[in-house]
Amino acid sequence: MTSPAEPTPDVGTAAGRVLVVMGVSGSGKSTVAALIAERLGWIFVDGDSFHTPEHVAKMHAGHALDDEDRAPWLARIATWIQQRLDAGESGVVVCSALRRAYRDILTRGSRRVRLVYLDGDRALIGQRLAERRGHFMSPRLLDSQFATLEVPAPDEHPITVGILEPPEAIADRVVAELAAEARRDAGGE
Repeated sequence: MTSPAEPTPDVGTAAGRVLVVMGVSGSGKSTVAALIAERLGWIFVDGDSFHTPEHVAKMHAGHALDDEDRAPWLARIATWIQQRLDAGESGVVVCSALRRAYRDILTRGSRRVRLVYLDGDRALIGQRLAERRGHFMSPRLLDSQFATLEVPAPDEHPITVGILEPPEAIADRVVAELAAEARRDAGGE
C-alpha cells in the first residue's frame, strides 16, 4: 500500500490524465476514486456534484434519470475532464458511466482519459446499498442500474477491478496497474 511517506508512483502524468471511476451505484466509486486521487496527488471530483437539485430529488424519490436528464450532467463532467487535459492537470472523476455512449461523451476518444470499472455482483451491491445511509440514490434503482450497464469493452481499455477487497486495496491495485503501464510505455518492462 502506498503511504503518504512513500513517493507517488510514476504513472505518466506529464501531459495530464483523467481517470473516470465508473460502475453501478453502491460499487464504491467515490471511496475508491478519492483514495486513488490521494495516492497519486491528483485532483478529485465526484460526478454527483454535477447533478442538478432536481435530478437529485428525482433519484432520491426512486426514479431513474433518462437520457435527456443525463445529457447536461454528462456534458458538465466532460467539460471538467477537458479542462483538466487542456491545463495539463491530472484528475479522478466519479461517474456511473453505465452505457458506452455515455463513456464516449466523457472520453471523447482521448487515450488520456482512462476508465476504471468497479465490477461487483448484484447481491453484494444490493447489500451495500441496504446498509448505506445519507446518499440520495435510492436502493430501488439498483435493478435499473444493472439493466442499463454495458460492461466496458476491451477496445475501451478499462482497468477492471472486482470490489470484494477493501477500498484501499482496490485503489492500490489501480495505482499499481497505472504504474506498470507507464513503465511498459516507457520501455521499462
